[in-house]
Parts: sequence; structure tokens; C-alpha cells
Amino acid sequence: MKRMLSGIKPSGQLTLGNYIGALKEFVKYQDSYEMVIFIANLHCLTVYQDPLELKTNLKDTIALYLACGLDPAKTIIFMQSDVMEHAQLGFILSCNTYMGELNRMTQYKDKLLKGEEGMSAGFYSYPTLMSADILIYDPDFVPVGEDQKQHVELCRDVAIRFNNKYGETFKVPQPLIPKVGARIMSLSDPTKKMSKSDENDKGCIYLIDKPELARKKIMSAVTDMVNQVNYDPINQSGISNLLVILSSLSGIPINDLVSTYQNSGYGTFKKAVAECVEAFLIDLQSTYRDIIAKDIVKHVLEEGKQKASVIAHKKLMDVQSKIGLQID
Repeated sequence: MKRMLSGIKPSGQLTLGNYIGALKEFVKYQDSYEMVIFIANLHCLTVYQDPLELKTNLKDTIALYLACGLDPAKTIIFMQSDVMEHAQLGFILSCNTYMGELNRMTQYKDKLLKGEEGMSAGFYSYPTLMSADILIYDPDFVPVGEDQKQHVELCRDVAIRFNNKYGETFKVPQPLIPKVGARIMSLSDPTKKMSKSDENDKGCIYLIDKPELARKKIMSAVTDMVNQVNYDPINQSGISNLLVILSSLSGIPINDLVSTYQNSGYGTFKKAVAECVEAFLIDLQSTYRDIIAKDIVKHVLEEGKQKASVIAHKKLMDVQSKIGLQID
């Protein structure tokens, strides 16, 4: 069975965009692949996090992973910091990554162009840790959004370079980008990705939002003056975003939704989207509350840590032997 790996950085509460673009796909993949899913909590430290808030987000993220349908019997679920081999391999790979490659990373360039000061060394070098997160498990595929594809490309370059230097060591992974729903946009500014770090709370639906609040956010979503439901991400980005959301949650193809609502007006269409999102959150949050009440998060993480550590330790020992760090 092919192996697939991915992780989510819990720097804020998970959003509907996280679910549609990642978690929903993970749940489907776990029946066809050997899944390795981790909470990338070390990556949160590239910028300051309130410790108590971070702890809450970590627990909620795991509980929501489980509520969304990830099954610990099928998927290895663990905390990145629980498997210390990640950080050690991260430093080794940073010694096999060029500064020019890190200078070209989009997130770093964007902050540089904005004149942002006080960036940490961790923010600059975190792509090498991300490469370690991936390569230490030899996955065949890494499902990512379009905005994260660059990280996987760097990871592939580092793996190939290392293999050429020291002999075949890492499997070179392939990025896997879902065709629909990979990038859910902000409801208040559909030209930008829906983000848990979005300053405008109206543009983002969190998985723990009250269902009635999520409904209001959908009803107030930015649209356009065309007043006809079409899938046109360039000219009708807001309506197109709502179509992707409804299609992803309902399972109905976008073309069929367009045929159904094309002449209905935006009010009717938004109401359909809002009702679908509201029903989804009611069901999800019921399962989430049950998971929290049963206090099973620690058990899931401990079990995942044990399974992941076996794989990670074996790979790190192989790497260290090949580069001469270890006396065999």
C-alpha cells in the first residue's frame, strides 16, 4: 500500500477551508493509503504564540481531526514535537539546503517585500524542518494546497541532492493537489484564501463556530452585481467560492449546482449554502463534543507517537550512518 503524509499547523482554530481542502480528503485517502497525519506544532513557534491558546488549539485540532472521520486504527495521528527525530533530521537537512533556495520561498519573500522586521531564524529555515517532516516517513504522496506546493518541491530537491551525495536514502515524494476545494477563499474578500489568521472574522468560518453564526457569515458573503449563479473564479470569485463550498459539502457537482440555481437569485442560492454549512457544523460539533467528553485525545496521541517513532528512528539512524555521524 502506498503511503501518504500530511500535517496542519495549529496556530489558530481549524476552518471550513481546512476541512474542505485537507481533512475531508484525508478521510477518503485513509481507506486507500497508509496515512501518516501529524500536528505541526513546532512550526507554530516561528511567530509568538500565547502558550495557553496554543495548548487549546492543539487539543481542539486533534479532537476535530477525529470528529471529521480520521480513524486511529487506519491512520497514524501524532504530535510533531512528540517525535524528536523530526527536529534532528531538520538540522541535518538544513546543512543540505542552500540559502538561495530559502530566499526564494514565497512566505519569506512576501514578508521581506512588505518590509516586515523581527522575522525569526525559525521562520526563515522552517522549510527545512518541513522537508524533514516529510522525508523521515518515506511517503509516496503529500496532499497540499497550491500555496504549499513550493515546499514539497524544495523537499524533493533536498531529497534528490542528499541521495546523490550519500546514496539512495529518501523516497522522493509527489505533491497531490485536490481538483476541487483545494483552496477555499475568504467570504469577505474572495480574492484571498480563507485563513485562520484572517483579521476579518466575517470572512472565515471556524469548525467550532456556532452554526447560526456560520449561517450569518454565508448570508453576508461578498458576491457581485451580475446576480446570476455562474462558476467563474475570475469575474465572479465570491459566487464561485460559495459553489465550491456547497459542492464539497453536498457532493453535488458544480455544473449541476449552476443548473439548479442559475436563475434563482443570490438570496436563494446563499440560503442553500448556509443551510448546508449549518447542518454540517451541527453534526460535526456533536461528534467533537463527544470526543472531548470521553477524553480520548491523549490516548490517540500516545498511540500515534509510538507508531511514528518506530519509523522515524529507523530513518534517522540510516541518515546518520550514511553521513558519518554514527559509529556502526
